[in-house]
Amino acid sequence: MTTAPVLTGTYDWKTEPSLTVAVHGLPGPQGSKTAVGQRRSRRTGRLVTVMKESSDKVKPWRDKVQKAIEEAIAKGKAQPLTGPVYAHITFTLPKPASAPKRRRTYPNVKPDIDKLERSTYDAITSAKAWKDDGSVIENHSRKVYPNEHPDALTEPGAVIRLYTLGDPR
Repeated sequence: MTTAPVLTGTYDWKTEPSLTVAVHGLPGPQGSKTAVGQRRSRRTGRLVTVMKESSDKVKPWRDKVQKAIEEAIAKGKAQPLTGPVYAHITFTLPKPASAPKRRRTYPNVKPDIDKLERSTYDAITSAKAWKDDGSVIENHSRKVYPNEHPDALTEPGAVIRLYTLGDPR
């Protein structure tokens, strides 16, 4: 894995990430929901629609990300982040069997990158690595196939790097 290029310009990000984890597993997009029925609200007694994530991959992915970050924090490799955060994430997706084997191809297909970010950010919040994903003020995410980018894993998953601001001058 290479170190992410830290943006120069408006923000003075630290050159080393405050938290880095590699998560192995199939990234699950979060966002679309499907109505699966109705039930009575315990609080109001009214009928409410019950919604379910349309992707069954979301929960296992969020669990893996949460576990990896909790382990990094427990082992002292990272501290919970405070203040503004720059999130740099490389999602490695499975390469389709129909894709060319001997040349680089690009995953310009589903899942949408913003939905992958959403599920990953929620897992990071659940792991208490930050107070809320609202602390992300800058981000860079990419989708790649295994071994086709310097940050790509050899199997599906993600490399997550979170940067904080350096000392004010």
